[in-house]
Amino acid sequence: MGKLSVAVVGLCAALSASAQETPAEFTRQVPLSVSGNGPWYRLELPLAVQLNAAQADLSDMRVFNAAGEPQAYALSRQSSQRTESRTVTEVKWFPLYAADTRETLPGVVMKTTTEGTLVEIKPSTAAKPGKQVLRGWVLDASAIKAPLQQLSLDWSLEQEGFQRFSIEASDDLQHWQAWDDGQVARLSFADERVEQHDVSLPGQSARYLRLVWQGQAAPLLTSAKLVSATSSSLPMPLMWSQPLAGTRLQAGEYSWQLPTGLGVERLRIEMKQPNTLAPVTLAGRNDARQTWQSLSNGLLYRLSQNGQDVVQDQLQLPGQVVRELKMQVDERGGGLGAEAPALRFAVRATQLVFLARGEPPFTLAFGNASVKAANLPLTTLIPDSSAEHLKTLGQATLAGEVAVTSPAAVAAVESGPSWKKLGLWAVLLLGVAALGAMAYSLLRKPPAAR
Repeated sequence: MGKLSVAVVGLCAALSASAQETPAEFTRQVPLSVSGNGPWYRLELPLAVQLNAAQADLSDMRVFNAAGEPQAYALSRQSSQRTESRTVTEVKWFPLYAADTRETLPGVVMKTTTEGTLVEIKPSTAAKPGKQVLRGWVLDASAIKAPLQQLSLDWSLEQEGFQRFSIEASDDLQHWQAWDDGQVARLSFADERVEQHDVSLPGQSARYLRLVWQGQAAPLLTSAKLVSATSSSLPMPLMWSQPLAGTRLQAGEYSWQLPTGLGVERLRIEMKQPNTLAPVTLAGRNDARQTWQSLSNGLLYRLSQNGQDVVQDQLQLPGQVVRELKMQVDERGGGLGAEAPALRFAVRATQLVFLARGEPPFTLAFGNASVKAANLPLTTLIPDSSAEHLKTLGQATLAGEVAVTSPAAVAAVESGPSWKKLGLWAVLLLGVAALGAMAYSLLRKPPAAR
């Protein structure tokens, strides 16, 4: 009986070892090239990999060496793991004048205190009375030490329409760095007032901001606020998709089906026709059996102003995993047309870090809906996982295209692990039955025979 027990246990152990995951169990396999210092390597997963993963949370990601042995790895999604503290600060503003709306800003003299606080701005030459136009504003952000994330402006109620301006940053009031263009708006629309006050900033620090209106006089500001944020790590960059065709459900209602469940953080709606104005609400869900959940709302527009297009075509989303999107358009603004507009979505990049063991070449494998997550926390994989240390890790890149096998091969691969499980359970049950039969035969023998 002892020999039989040992044999059964040994056979079960062997079958368990043979049931270890292999590259063949995944429908997609892409070779990796590595460079730099190991043994840890980091790979930024392209959007094509995320779209072809069998599981929305990327639980089916694996890395294998040349012998087909799995490597220890971690997934870094810094955008969801970082701790962030946001602060809203009301700042002072100072006017900038020029002779007209097209003239380059004249030289100015700016006075600051010893702490760097701005107290006065005046032209370097005497201004000509009656010929000065308000061209922009300088905001004093010297008291804010954290990176600037958002600008919020309010202005005189009498000045309606779109306000388009450039945003520049400086630490010394002499050298200015272009950041981006900003757009705010106040519109009367169908007996309602539609307002847009916020402008996204690039998340960098600056002591001063200069806002210069383009081709028009600047409005009289009544409020200027800056949102700053400190975080434990910088977010991974956004990756934008190719245009995705949609479906028109009914008048003013459109839907889009994503390739898989994705944590979408931003959308860009295509507006082909000039002079389009569309207040919209956006909803999403991850399954057709679920109810729609509100995700975002905003004002989309493409309008001609001073000979150029003023465009706001993006919506910001909370990053919730969705597979289907639905947009409702208030058609009092004219709608978006009979055809569903094309949509681009952006998801946060994900970094895979693995510990190289065994011989290269290494292979990234994915595409198995039944496997469980095997990734470790980054702090477990790398004892010193500080941002400085992560920058020194070796680099891994895809050395081939993301190939998709035929449906027949996919079905064959996905059925493989199930046969292994059935075989293992069969052997276990046979072993238990054999042990029971031997125990029963021993109990039936007479005492003398025992």
